[in-house]
Amino acid sequence: MSKKKTKDQEPAVQETPETEAEGCTLTKEEMEQVRAHVAELQKQLDETVALLQRNQADFENYRRRNASVRADSYEEGKRDAITALLPILDDFDRVAEIETKDDSWAEGVLLVHRKLQETLAKQGLSEVETDGAFDPNLHNAVMAEAVEGTEKGKILAVFQKGYRVKDKIVRHSMVKVSE
Repeated sequence: MSKKKTKDQEPAVQETPETEAEGCTLTKEEMEQVRAHVAELQKQLDETVALLQRNQADFENYRRRNASVRADSYEEGKRDAITALLPILDDFDRVAEIETKDDSWAEGVLLVHRKLQETLAKQGLSEVETDGAFDPNLHNAVMAEAVEGTEKGKILAVFQKGYRVKDKIVRHSMVKVSE
């Protein structure tokens, strides 16, 4: 059984002059209050927009800074890891210089040595040049010797290879220079 709605049960909607757009009249004082209220709302809107623009600019600056710090941290970590592997590379260099009768063993050691060098080179490792004149930015002079017929500051011997990762020196070359 369904009940039928009668006219008495429907809610009555009455329009009042306050809700009607037409025929609404305001006094001069009320109009000034409305204008002041609208001006205040516009001022708040402008302040909010300016605040949002500053927040957006701050966030973009934060994002750029964070990306830069992340990249720098990654590169620093990579340099630290490579620096930790340099003594192993030095050991392979020393082993590669040893004469042995077992060619297959020497060949295996050289293969591992070459793989390590290639892997580190892919990460940006390169050897510091030791040909020519001494450069304190690249070399660490641990000995000096007067050699006749040699110009002052020429590298005479390399005791330990120096390395750089991309443009940063991770280990200076230890060298002997002429006086």
